[in-house]
Amino acid sequence: MTKSDDAILEILDECGIAIPPRAIAFNVENVSRPTIDRRLPKLEDAGLVERYEDPQGYTRITNRGRAYLAGELDASDLEDE
Repeated sequence: MTKSDDAILEILDECGIAIPPRAIAFNVENVSRPTIDRRLPKLEDAGLVERYEDPQGYTRITNRGRAYLAGELDASDLEDE
């Protein structure tokens, strides 16, 4: 997990809806669009976000992602799976 991951999860949690990567990049300071595009699949693999093919790329946070933000899951717990 990186600082970028935390920022991505926080914006998704704050907005409460599925949004496209472009909107994530627009609303997260100091995280580039290429970084977001690179990190979203990793967050999805960890079960922290859910991504949709239609509409393309829209992403929302999962309950597991919220648990991570709340400190109920440690980053090391995510790496073990």
